[in-house]
Amino acid sequence: MFDKLAEVGAVERAKKAFEANGFAVRVAATGAEAKETIAELIPAGAEVMTMTSVTLDTLGVAKDLNESGRYGSVRAKYLAPDSKAEAGEKRRRAAAPDYVIGSVHAVTEDGKVLIASNTGSQLPAYVYGAAHVVWVVGTQKLVKNVDEGMKRIYEYVLPLESERAHKAYGVPGSFVSKLLIVNKEVQPGRVHHLRSGKAWFLRTNDEVAFPLSRRVSAHSLRCVGLGGHKPGLLVARPADITSHHR
Repeated sequence: MFDKLAEVGAVERAKKAFEANGFAVRVAATGAEAKETIAELIPAGAEVMTMTSVTLDTLGVAKDLNESGRYGSVRAKYLAPDSKAEAGEKRRRAAAPDYVIGSVHAVTEDGKVLIASNTGSQLPAYVYGAAHVVWVVGTQKLVKNVDEGMKRIYEYVLPLESERAHKAYGVPGSFVSKLLIVNKEVQPGRVHHLRSGKAWFLRTNDEVAFPLSRRVSAHSLRCVGLGGHKPGLLVARPADITSHHR
């Protein structure tokens, strides 16, 4: 149920709802075009925090943002294993970058966003700290309302993330320690949507996106931080991502 791509009609209704809730919308037709749009949205030299995302890795976006030298990567400078930054400095930099890229667990037809997290590390930047936020969200995450979104998180996302966390870290499982619901964006121009026939972008601070006709692997877009992990928001062609994701 929760791994099926949404119908175009539902996506269009969600688009109108997000616009009414303070989000702007843009369109990209392919993964390559999506990368170009991201390059437009995040200018060279900008400070950017990349939340963990296999989709961003697959498209080469995370590597470009963190390793090309064209951007002020918070992850590369402050969160690398050899970083000499103090713990407080790392938290502050990750919580309030100029730009942050990540993902969410559910979006509703009436224009709301749900994000579950175990540690909550990605939430400060999403809620207020970052001046610009980019989320990449597949249409399989589009649900009717918040109640259905909660059901998706607890019945679908959490079991998958617990399994992944167990395999990756040997822990018993994950937990929804924190839960964020974004009802609307009150800062004009902070949130924009990027959409295409194959994907949508949702960027709080600038953009929101939902892939319209692609399936993304469960491993290609890990749940947003449920296991102290993820948030990546980007689109790709069917050839770029396979199977389905949570």
